[in-house]
Amino acid sequence: MKTVALNAFVRTLKRRKGTRAVRGQGRIPANIYGKSIQPANLELDETEFGNLVHAAHSEVILVDLQVQGETSTRMAIVQDVQHHALSGKPLHVDLHEVRPDEKVTVRLPVESTGEPVGVKTGGGTLEHVLLALRVRALPKDLPENINVDVSALEVGQSIHIGEITPPPGVEILGNKTVSVFTCAAPTKEEEVAPAAVAAPAEAAKQPEMLKEKKTDEAAPAAKPAEKKK
Repeated sequence: MKTVALNAFVRTLKRRKGTRAVRGQGRIPANIYGKSIQPANLELDETEFGNLVHAAHSEVILVDLQVQGETSTRMAIVQDVQHHALSGKPLHVDLHEVRPDEKVTVRLPVESTGEPVGVKTGGGTLEHVLLALRVRALPKDLPENINVDVSALEVGQSIHIGEITPPPGVEILGNKTVSVFTCAAPTKEEEVAPAAVAAPAEAAKQPEMLKEKKTDEAAPAAKPAEKKK
């Protein structure tokens, strides 16, 4: 996975009032941590970070972080982003610093390639059961996503975690028996249709029977009135 350049500034303002003041200056409060470093408070430019996220092709973003005042960059993963519930603006960012020779564990989106045989010839439906996979790899070996060829899937068949071949240098974690993609059998709508049609037909007949009954009962009452005249 390629790294993306990102600038950062040391944050001196803390607590709630401090973070509000940082956001008022067009910056996002951030923290950086890692196995071999002390956690530090940072600030990110809101516009620069927003452009970085929008241009990313994966949910995992690997950055070359240039902190103001430091001579060398830091490699880090954007671990978590908190957004405002209404505006969607980023409120806080967590960065996880990693070393180039350190394996990291992340969640990558899994995508399908090809069209299953069961969909083409059997009328089945491809179900995407698991949307992301946990993987472990060196930062340079991390792909943007995991692609799975589903072309050979027949109706009723599934592809499990243990059947996916990962990219070189990548280890897929998790229960090997969990399904990722399934080709489901077509639903039989003709078995439900007759019952659904029968109910409205019965309901339509009911008012007609009531109307005929009212007409029959009212007829004898009209004869005595004619005799009085």
